[in-house]
Amino acid sequence: MNIDFIFKIAAIGIIVAVLSLVLSRSGREEQAMMTTLAGLVVVLLMLVDKISELFNTIESLFGF
Repeated sequence: MNIDFIFKIAAIGIIVAVLSLVLSRSGREEQAMMTTLAGLVVVLLMLVDKISELFNTIESLFGF
């Protein structure tokens, strides 16, 4: 796994945390929750792609 991938996930987490904090401090708790959920979905989609690559590698390794 490339270290850039981990930095991308960390950057998304920091940005989402800051946006969520700013939105909740301004009284927009609903938008803060939606921002958090959107960040979670983006990271999960990135992880699904990497897990798919992992399974393809394992499949080609064992020749299934």
